[in-house]
Amino acid sequence: MNHVNQKIMNAVIEKAEKVCPDSLAFIGIYGSVVTGDEYEKSDLDLLILIQDDAGWQLGTGFLLDDSKVGYDIYCTNWDGLRYDAACHHAQLSKLMDSKIVYIKNQEAYEELCRLREQTKRFLASEERFQRVNELMDQAKISYANAQLHEELGQVRMDAFGVMYYLMDAVMLFYGRYFRRGTKRMLEELAALPIDKAFVDNLKSVACSKDVFELRAFLKSLLLYAEGHMRQEKDKDKEAPSASLLGTYEEMYSNWRNKVEEAAGQNNVFASFMNMCNLQYMFAEISSEAAIGTYSIMEEYNPDCLADNVGLFDRCLQKYESVYKIAGIAVKRFHSVDEFVADYLEK
Repeated sequence: MNHVNQKIMNAVIEKAEKVCPDSLAFIGIYGSVVTGDEYEKSDLDLLILIQDDAGWQLGTGFLLDDSKVGYDIYCTNWDGLRYDAACHHAQLSKLMDSKIVYIKNQEAYEELCRLREQTKRFLASEERFQRVNELMDQAKISYANAQLHEELGQVRMDAFGVMYYLMDAVMLFYGRYFRRGTKRMLEELAALPIDKAFVDNLKSVACSKDVFELRAFLKSLLLYAEGHMRQEKDKDKEAPSASLLGTYEEMYSNWRNKVEEAAGQNNVFASFMNMCNLQYMFAEISSEAAIGTYSIMEEYNPDCLADNVGLFDRCLQKYESVYKIAGIAVKRFHSVDEFVADYLEK
């Protein structure tokens, strides 16, 4: 640590003793000073953990005219660290990699160590995919905004949103987080098993001067990320098992006769909605189990609703074969009395 940074950190400690002696828990250093990316105009990134609201007094921002460097002395509380530990994003270097250089409260430091271990477990668990899905949803919202806005500047900001959420989603998908600054983000992404075209498209967004071109790049980024992560997850899907029990019967009960009724009444809206519901349920099941592909809405026919009844039945027939692989038999009874006897016996 150079003498300027040391003086700044010492000033934080001294001020804490004066104005909020019970607030400061510990101080850590992260960013370029720790990663080795520091240059003559690098600022100082500090993790200043405070334990109460009085500690916010330690935060400030300033410029040094002699070096032309700006500094942002930012404080973090436990809520902030716990939010990071829950992996709502992939910018986790402050939490995970900060080099702790001053400890006022040993118990707080031990809690930091526990949070780091918790984060490691989360990144290695299936739970992280929920965060990936949340980030993908946010990226899609930003993409929708890019389609709605017309001004280049605003679309560029929408593009930033797409890129930010997508990059975090991809990192978390692989159980990683960004360890270096913005200038090294593309290097960290390129180290993952993803296509070079994804990284190239990120660069192209930054260079683009055209709204329509920007939208095209964003679409490519989204489609690639979604497709790539889906393919990777498909490799780890479970084989059909007893967990599918009841899903065939649910599909038939909920929508099969409604699709037939819609065909009889030439009710295109009802046919469309019920076939979409069927597609949605297959999509939900296939996100966890290897049940094959069901392209229902690709084959849906608004001009001949009877075709949709046949399509529904073919999909159920295909799914029944999955049931058999899982060792499940569709529950069929000749009469309600036969059902009642079976139901009460079991």
